[in-house]
Amino acid sequence: MTVRVLIADDQELVRAGLRMILDAQPDLEVAGEAADGVEAVAMARALRPDVCLFDIRMPRADGLAATRELAGPGVADPMAVVVITTFDLDEYVYEALRSGARGFLLKNAGPVLLREAVLAAARGDALIDPNVTVRLIEAFAGSAPHRGAEPSTPLTDREEDVLDAVARGLGNAEVGRELHISLSTVKTHIASIMAKIGARNRVEMAIWAVEARAAREPREPRRDGRRPS
Repeated sequence: MTVRVLIADDQELVRAGLRMILDAQPDLEVAGEAADGVEAVAMARALRPDVCLFDIRMPRADGLAATRELAGPGVADPMAVVVITTFDLDEYVYEALRSGARGFLLKNAGPVLLREAVLAAARGDALIDPNVTVRLIEAFAGSAPHRGAEPSTPLTDREEDVLDAVARGLGNAEVGRELHISLSTVKTHIASIMAKIGARNRVEMAIWAVEARAAREPREPRRDGRRPS
């Protein structure tokens, strides 16, 4: 199946570069291009692409506002949005994810990571630039801008391990390799975690992990009696 992508960036040269990278992939194609957030929302609703690839800083409406329009809380039929930007400020990352984005990449991430992020978003998964994810956790752990709600049922130790790996930006296959479990087992754990914490996707899982960690003051010891390092 070919994944159709809508590109939104106010710089024509950047759009041309993204189009060249995406169109070179056998399973991706560019469905349209927009130069600002207002145009991007209108085109997304008209074309219904599989994935929207939005820059943050655009005229009329920025990428965060466009993301909220198409994928934010309360949107009945949310679309898949990946935010890609040169600005890796923590407030941008956090707001993009809170606005409903399924992924966040820096423009220097490279073609391979870009393709992986688009394909992940298309299948309902998500990918966050690993460097951004690590810094996001470091920035918000302990500050608790939003207190994470308690899960409906306590997470198991293995689910805690999976959640931690997802929050570090690992994909399902990477989680499986790190924890020495099968891909199907990873997917089972992720589905269970989502149900317990009320997350719609792995991006919301990462946000929940950040908030839950920050809400623990002092940090709670693991069930094996050791405090996390």
